[in-house]
Amino acid sequence: MKFASLDDAFSYYNQYAREVGFSARMSNGNKQKMTNEVVWKKFLCFKEGHTDELHRMKHVKDDQPKQERARGEVRTGCKSKITFVKEQTGPNWVVSTFMKVHNHPLSTPSKVHLLRSHRNVSVSKKALIQQFSEANVPICQQMRLLKIEYGGPEHVGCTEKDIRNCEKIVRDEQKGIDAETLIEFFASEKDKCSAFFFDYETDLDNRFSRCFRADPVSMMTNSVFGDVVVFDTTYNTNKYGMIFAPFVGVNNHHQTIVFGCGFLSDEKTESFVWLFNKFIEAMPKGAPDVIITDQDPAMTKAIAQVFPQVVHRYCLWHILNKFSDKLNPVTFRDYYQSIKNVIQNSTIPDEFDKSWEDVIKCANLEKNDWLLLMYELRQKWVPAYFNNVFCAGISSSQRSESSHAFFKKYVSNKNSLMDFTTRFNRALRHQRHNELVADHIDLNECPKIKSKRPMETQMVKVYTKRKWLEFQSEIKRVMVIFCNKRLKELN
Repeated sequence: MKFASLDDAFSYYNQYAREVGFSARMSNGNKQKMTNEVVWKKFLCFKEGHTDELHRMKHVKDDQPKQERARGEVRTGCKSKITFVKEQTGPNWVVSTFMKVHNHPLSTPSKVHLLRSHRNVSVSKKALIQQFSEANVPICQQMRLLKIEYGGPEHVGCTEKDIRNCEKIVRDEQKGIDAETLIEFFASEKDKCSAFFFDYETDLDNRFSRCFRADPVSMMTNSVFGDVVVFDTTYNTNKYGMIFAPFVGVNNHHQTIVFGCGFLSDEKTESFVWLFNKFIEAMPKGAPDVIITDQDPAMTKAIAQVFPQVVHRYCLWHILNKFSDKLNPVTFRDYYQSIKNVIQNSTIPDEFDKSWEDVIKCANLEKNDWLLLMYELRQKWVPAYFNNVFCAGISSSQRSESSHAFFKKYVSNKNSLMDFTTRFNRALRHQRHNELVADHIDLNECPKIKSKRPMETQMVKVYTKRKWLEFQSEIKRVMVIFCNKRLKELN
């Protein structure tokens, strides 16, 4: 037989190996001394030869214990082979030797797809796997989808381990150049659109330490909805342990929107100062009116430096969750609900101060150091102190945490920085599409009016559906209160 190339020859022999029930592999070849061109090549059964004990041990250091592999011996000294020789007067390769006898059992047709030379992650599969990976689909689920697509595991052409190895190769290619790749990507985005904003810094060892980015859509959104910003750094989303730091808010549908985000290598005051300054530099609105964060001292200090005129509010949800740790179990059981009612239902500062004093005295908590500290900081977290401040219906950084929960569907802590950015952009597009869906509903649907009051008829034309339903609920509550009051007067 004659073949136009060695690739064609191996492909034919490998197909023969599949039908017979063994795996083929390439071996050594001979080159012509004058031209260094391969003129002779040998293909073998994968069980040819024996495992060399010296080769196995050469990478093991004397001071380290030998690590045994779970995999057993594969090679049995099989002599099956085929050799090809290049024609002297032509371009073809011809068979010179063929030995078909094996010294081991051959695989059955139901198992032959598991042999190494018959497994391959094709270019099309790699592209599909990359799309699955960007959508944060686990590899085990990727394999299930491929089995459905190709009609069974024997037709997929690769195993779950092959897919894991393929992804590992991609990750390894990014080692050492991940930060450079990210910077080049941001630079290309800047070239495409001059309004795109990004900046970064490196540490004394020239390692990537922090960055901030914001695209034109985020900046335009900030100019409309940037009065209140929620900032939270409690979620790590990459394999380097860098801190994901998003600036989020809400739109007129009360949906979470992203104004910009950054990566920080630490949570020191100077890192937050740098990030906040970049936020002001990028956003057309500049500093927000209100910023909501958790109770982080370094963050609080940085906000005081960069946003001296901004109302800084601590996350109420985080503080309420700490009561179970700061109070003994019996006191928490008996008095937490009363304390919570005082915090949430007080309407003015004086009312809160009096009610707080009463409930703390009743619970014998006058000497609790944490409660004394929280009372001193009450102007940063008690709702009664923010009744005159527009907070867009946000009282805690749960808005940011719900954003983290959303992004977790797309990213994980195994992502490189570049991989994270690709997935983050995909998630951002999905988030913005949800806003388009809400706009579409408002354009084509008119909410039902339950009363004929002029205020309700007027506001249905002004509010989005989400805000209208909240307004309508308030109208209903007012009417119930009014009716109850009239009934009492009549009785």
